[in-house]
Amino acid sequence: MTSTVGDRVVGMARGLRDLVRAEAAAAERERTLTPAIVEATWSSGLMTAFTPAAAGGLEPSFAEMIETWIEMAWQDGSFGWIGIANLPSSFAAATYLPDEGFAEVFTANDNRVTMGGQFFPNGQGHAVEGGYRLSGSWSFGSGTGHSQYVAAGFLPMDDGQPRWVGESIPDMQIAILPREQVSFNDGWFVQGLKGTGSYDYSVDDVFVPVHRTFPLFARDPHRGASPATRMGLMPVTAAGHASWALGVAKSMLDDVSELAATKFRMSDMASLASRPTFQKGLAQHVAAWRAARLLVLDAFATAESAVAAGEELTPTLRADMRVAAVHATDVARQCAEWAHLVAGTSSIREGSRLERAFRDMYTGTQHAFISEKVAMDAAQIWLGIIDDQFGL
Repeated sequence: MTSTVGDRVVGMARGLRDLVRAEAAAAERERTLTPAIVEATWSSGLMTAFTPAAAGGLEPSFAEMIETWIEMAWQDGSFGWIGIANLPSSFAAATYLPDEGFAEVFTANDNRVTMGGQFFPNGQGHAVEGGYRLSGSWSFGSGTGHSQYVAAGFLPMDDGQPRWVGESIPDMQIAILPREQVSFNDGWFVQGLKGTGSYDYSVDDVFVPVHRTFPLFARDPHRGASPATRMGLMPVTAAGHASWALGVAKSMLDDVSELAATKFRMSDMASLASRPTFQKGLAQHVAAWRAARLLVLDAFATAESAVAAGEELTPTLRADMRVAAVHATDVARQCAEWAHLVAGTSSIREGSRLERAFRDMYTGTQHAFISEKVAMDAAQIWLGIIDDQFGL
């Protein structure tokens, strides 16, 4: 993968800056991305960029994906969140669906497939001839407000009993559903990430052919040549969460730095930029942000290089990536809190980038995927307490 691909993909995102800024308030009001942003994401090539070449994608490296996601989240938290929802969903389906399912979902739609949803197995799929009868309810289906297909995680059931793939490890599968088969409950009234259309949804006894399903922890690609396709959805998701938090935090650090030259606090004749405490705080938080970004890039590049060389994606490599994502999220949250505080009343004006980014940060970092349990699971692998944790 050459730098030309990376420049091209990041450039696709960077070219949307003016539009995303102009449409951000409308997306918040509508509680889902505006049609103008969705269409531009498609016309720029960004929406399909992360998928395998067979689905019209560019198969970027992890570093290229990370920089693209940082750029998207820097522009707007909701736009960035769509980047780590729609793009990985399409990546996974295009990579791991069997040929018949790929032809039905992607080829038949000229690869113009927007996909979102919830991959956690909150449904049950009762095995029948040719597939499953699926029922379940899923919350926070990120990006489903504008998706033609919806991903839904489920547990396969044989004669009413869960299917097992290992000791104490249930089979977990992903169903890909046409939008018209899904019932949506628009309960997306939230503090932040308002523009993501992360609706709750459900299905009741819907038949899903087996060719429109794939294992949640699949690492054997049906298509795609990049190492990422042999690493599975968990690393891609982890990289997305880390990048998103870093992008939102960077927007706040950049905005407060710009503000500092003209910001005067009441009864203080010195500008914010001239205050030694601000200077020290800015240096500390920018340095922490840069270090967190480098850790993320290093952890994912190390694992990617190992897989590219034909080595195993070991539990330690997976733990390293997940801890890097958790750490980056923690650092990003601290940067956001500092920027919000030093900006004073400028950070509480409704609709400003600073105010929106702060709300987005404290909404997005509630996600279980980057919780403290992930850090503890990884530490137990490092310490030799456990051999592996399949969810990493």
